[in-house]
Amino acid sequence: MGKVIAIANQKGGVGKTTTAINLSSAIALEGKSVLLIDMDPQGNATSGLGIDLGSQKTTYGCLVKASTIHESSMKTSVPGLSILPANADLAGAEVELVSVEGRESHLKTIVNEVRDQYDFIFLDCPPALGILTINALTAADSVLIPVQCEYYAMEGLTRLIGSIDLVRQSFNSSLDLEGIVLTMFDSRNSLARQVAEQVRSHFIDKVYQAVIPRNVSLAEAPSYGRPGILYNVASAGSQSYVHLAKEFMAHGEKSSR
Repeated sequence: MGKVIAIANQKGGVGKTTTAINLSSAIALEGKSVLLIDMDPQGNATSGLGIDLGSQKTTYGCLVKASTIHESSMKTSVPGLSILPANADLAGAEVELVSVEGRESHLKTIVNEVRDQYDFIFLDCPPALGILTINALTAADSVLIPVQCEYYAMEGLTRLIGSIDLVRQSFNSSLDLEGIVLTMFDSRNSLARQVAEQVRSHFIDKVYQAVIPRNVSLAEAPSYGRPGILYNVASAGSQSYVHLAKEFMAHGEKSSR
């Protein structure tokens, strides 16, 4: 049965969707079967993988219109990687699910129908703790947190951990912290180095050794509808996600023993 991982951070602009696209792509290229579910109405993971935002088969349809993931997901240009697309319609789900009984576990129900078809299912969450993110955290086995190496990083991370604890108490007692990945790191910047050291000292073995640098290729790739690891294979950003994928899978193998 596949593992479900939510990629979440309440703060926008931290490299969450970049991580979702490139980590899922790198793992698929390692021969795994991967599904990426776009839970963000902005649809950046969808467009970043070259999928038309006008698609009629979307996460919204699965959450609100009783469509299934099996009939709504589509293959991407990355071998082994499929995506359940999202677009602006998904914003309506925040309102439409309010009166639905068991609204927090709606995604979990439909994800469980396809868990045995994939090795990994990644959920790219919106940058807010609304009903969509709560659905993702309730459906997930674990949460992976991208953290930008900037001022206030620890403060935001502490708040997010608190929110995860609340979800554990109310909806998903087995939700685990998969790991923390440091993003947009600039080794020339003393603040970035300081933040990285601070995060590592607080969370120790939960912080990946692979660090994602600020990188032009990673920033350019979405406009071409390709993951950074295929847009410019040799770039430092691409290689960092390849290393992250290997580390991620190695952690999984250790925990399953």
